[in-house]
Amino acid sequence: AAGEPPCAFAFAAPGPSPAPPPPLPAFPEAPGAEPACCPLAFRVDPFTDYGSSLTVTLPPELQAHQPFQVILRYTSTDAPAIWWLDPELTYGSAKPFVFTQGHSVCNRSFFPCFDTPAVKCTYSAVVKAPSGVQVLMSATQSTYVEEEGVYRFHMEHPVPAYLVALVAGDLQPADIGPRSRVWAEPCLLPTATSKLSGAVEQWLSAAERLYGPYLWGRYDIVFLPPSFPIVAMENPCLTFIISSILESDEFLIIDVIHEVAHSWFGNAVTNATWEEMWLSEGLATYAQRRITTETYGAAFTCLETAFRLDALHRQMKVLGEDSPVSKLQVKLEPGVNPSHLMNLFTYEKGYCFVYYLSQLCGDPQRFDSFLQAYVEKYKFTSVVAQDLLDSFLTFFPELKEQSVDCRAGLEFERWLNATGPPLAEPDLSQGSSLTRPVEALFQLWTAEPLDQAAACASTIDISKWRTFQTALFLDRLLDGSPLPQEVVMSLSKCYSSLLDSMNDPRPAGARPPHSPDLSPGNAPLARAPWRWGLHRGLQWWRQGQWGPCCGSVTAALGPAGGRGRGAASVTSGCPQMSRMYTIPLYEDLCTGALKSFALEVFYQTQGRLHPNLRRTIQQILSQGLGPGTEPSVEQGGAGADSEADTDAPALLLGDEAPSSAISLRDVNVSA
Repeated sequence: AAGEPPCAFAFAAPGPSPAPPPPLPAFPEAPGAEPACCPLAFRVDPFTDYGSSLTVTLPPELQAHQPFQVILRYTSTDAPAIWWLDPELTYGSAKPFVFTQGHSVCNRSFFPCFDTPAVKCTYSAVVKAPSGVQVLMSATQSTYVEEEGVYRFHMEHPVPAYLVALVAGDLQPADIGPRSRVWAEPCLLPTATSKLSGAVEQWLSAAERLYGPYLWGRYDIVFLPPSFPIVAMENPCLTFIISSILESDEFLIIDVIHEVAHSWFGNAVTNATWEEMWLSEGLATYAQRRITTETYGAAFTCLETAFRLDALHRQMKVLGEDSPVSKLQVKLEPGVNPSHLMNLFTYEKGYCFVYYLSQLCGDPQRFDSFLQAYVEKYKFTSVVAQDLLDSFLTFFPELKEQSVDCRAGLEFERWLNATGPPLAEPDLSQGSSLTRPVEALFQLWTAEPLDQAAACASTIDISKWRTFQTALFLDRLLDGSPLPQEVVMSLSKCYSSLLDSMNDPRPAGARPPHSPDLSPGNAPLARAPWRWGLHRGLQWWRQGQWGPCCGSVTAALGPAGGRGRGAASVTSGCPQMSRMYTIPLYEDLCTGALKSFALEVFYQTQGRLHPNLRRTIQQILSQGLGPGTEPSVEQGGAGADSEADTDAPALLLGDEAPSSAISLRDVNVSA
């Protein structure tokens, strides 16, 4: 079809009688040129288990350097990038919902593209939606023609394919600053607005002072239903973030600031290959911590960094120091999904290298100036590590003369290609006022005699701690496990009421509508993201079969009661369906004596889980079953292994029970 742009596509909700696609926007022709149309030969070849390659044969008469356009007509159905939700899978249960998630290579199932971060382009899109459904995209320009129900979007700056994103559903806006607004379902909007009003502009302004002008015009945030598979995604102009993060002021702050930092590092300047994701994540983590230091002080930044580095070392113990995924330059073997290479090393080891570079300068402000020049030089392009390091040595010629890139044991090449922990870590002593009480309390709980230690520990009111202090304390206990049974019981007695209160999110309006207050009294244990804390608590106490945990697990994975409707309930009445939260819970439940409990919870909630997540959980549950056993598909039938309760409900593998038993091991669980 002539007069249509190569990057335009139509998008409409599926149905029994789909509406015809809306007309695509016109592609300007040269004056007097007649459009020449001809069908092109093409073929689709197997590529990997997450995509196919499309090869198009161009006509032989096409001359070199002659402009041309290729029009692809296609249909996207259920795919890794596109998540269709029935109304009951949203918070408001009012309207269907759809969102896309493109990182790392999922968007190849959304639209045909050069799916590599080395290629950037502008894009336009036309989206037709039913009346009352709000559509948003990661674009700098948008218009809406109400009579036609058609949205038009345009991204004027070149972006890689993974940063094209779409969301549509029952979304309402609220301004939170001169260039920012939040979008959320009506029941979540008051809470989202009160927590972020004024704060985002504060963070953007701090980032601009450090790294130069914000390049994307607006910075809006959309809060997504609980099936959003990750915490947040830095789609330009429109950050996607999971709504359950509203339960914690501090985690909300850190995650949004991290996505703000991506506006410079990742979106403007992008890693050219997935083997060097640290160029985006490590630099964004460094920038995030510079912004929090400027906004909330060094102590808070050091506390959050200590918490993350502890997690890095914990992952190192699991993987081993020789694990190839601990390199900054990871070798991407053919057929490997780049998303599988995302880990804490990408973030934290990358951060440590960037921090080391900043220390070589002797002054963080000088390094800020370098990063600002780096962004200005490479904005809207993709780079490799050598581009960053060459620019660094050029900007600081005195360091180049000192051959800092070849210092024994700290060679840049070793930073990039050595396995194991970071070669150097930051000095976090400025956070000691916050980390010292955590360490002291942990030492009390592991001291002898236990009764005296417990008595001393009970005098410390951790309800006044910051969220990251509480999380760090739980992790310290987890690192010290298995704890003696008497310690587990004493911990349960001392802290069970506080842990139970994690299932009681603060009502909307309880906080004034301004930048979140990070004073210690405003972040008690109950303000920790309780589902995250629950993972740690479950790992911590499962050896002692800690009973109170089960009620919180049930609430986290899907309450039996109705869905909360008011702003006061925020997320407490909604089943948790994010892979980040749900998968670890099921994995923990299936490793011990709670397998039958996991089966029961899944049976009650599977109809409200996203199909992709449902399949993954089925695989986890199947791995917990004995060899040769198959869960019955009839309610009340025996389906658990010998360690599980034979009265546990069986698994339903779909909306309706099939006519014969199906082994979960045979279910396709690819996401």
